[in-house]
Order: sequence, then structure tokens, then C-alpha cells
Amino acid sequence: MLLRPLSMRDAAAWREVRVRNSDWLRPWDATVPPGSRQRPRSFRGLTRHLGRLAREGQAMPFAIDYRGRFVGQVTVNNIVRGSALFASVGYWLDGAVAGEGIMPVSVALTIDHCFGPVGLHRIEIAIRPENSNSLRVVEKLQIREVGYAPRYLHIDGDWRDHRLFAITVEECPEGVLTRLLRSSSDSSPGTS
Repeated sequence: MLLRPLSMRDAAAWREVRVRNSDWLRPWDATVPPGSRQRPRSFRGLTRHLGRLAREGQAMPFAIDYRGRFVGQVTVNNIVRGSALFASVGYWLDGAVAGEGIMPVSVALTIDHCFGPVGLHRIEIAIRPENSNSLRVVEKLQIREVGYAPRYLHIDGDWRDHRLFAITVEECPEGVLTRLLRSSSDSSPGTS
């Protein structure tokens, strides 16, 4: 598995995965609220927008490669500096590889990068209450629930409630990936 910056070279693979997974992703995808002047973005528009935000230090878009092919994305959004040192993380994955442990590792690597070289203090993840796959990711990563946000984000054509999860650098000094790998090995068959 490889986590790397999203680039224009990902266009064909990104489109193929998104089209093939449209039904799988639709209930969880952000949508443009009615009355907004913003339009849905093409891959090219999305990549340009995220690239501009990345250059300004406000976002970090990552592609997930698994077994040599593009399978999803993790994006660090809304990076705030100053006294907050905060960001939020969002992600999506090709349904064909769901359940293989790719997303927990990808999110753990992303958070460790944010806490390490990026120097952030807190990461939040907002998840729709009915999104059992995403809830399993934060459970595996041992990220605690900190709140509930009614009508939080415009998703799948309406304002949707979200459960909020957060982790700070003090909660996991050994790193989120190390904690994930340790807890996975502790729960492996044959361990006590």
C-alpha cells in the first residue's frame, strides 16, 4: 500500500473508480447545497482546487495505491494554524477492496504525518451515523467520539447529521499506525 499526493496523473484511474463505485459512494459523498453558486467539480477542477489549498497550507490530498493501482483518497481539510493546530480528515475507498484494512492504515498514516512533520495537534473525523464502514475505521484506530452535529454537512442531496471523532497528539505519542498494528497483533488468533 502507498499513500502519496494526489495528482493530475490520477485522472483516468480516479474517474474509473468513482464511476464503478457511484452507488457505493453516493450515500457518503458531499454534494452542493441548493442555492450555492459553487458547481460540482470535475477531477481536473477538484485537483486544481485542492492543489491551490495545499500550496496555501490549508489541505493535503492523498491518493491511496494498493497493489499498484489507485483505490481511493484521504484528504486533510480545513487546516488551521495559530493556537488551534487543527484539521479534519475525510476519505473514500473503492468498494472492491473494502474490508482489507486499507483505510485504517491510510488514515493512521495521514494522522501520523499531520502530528509529525506537519505539526498539528488535533485531527477530527465527521461520520454519518449510518456509515458502518467509516465507523469501523475510527473504532480500529481507537479515536474517541467527541460529539454529535445535527445537519452538519450536505451529503447525498441533503443536510446530514454526523458523529464527531477526534484525536490529539498527546493521546497517541507512539503514533496511530503503531497503535493500530499493535492492537491488530494483540487480537490475532493464537495471542493471549
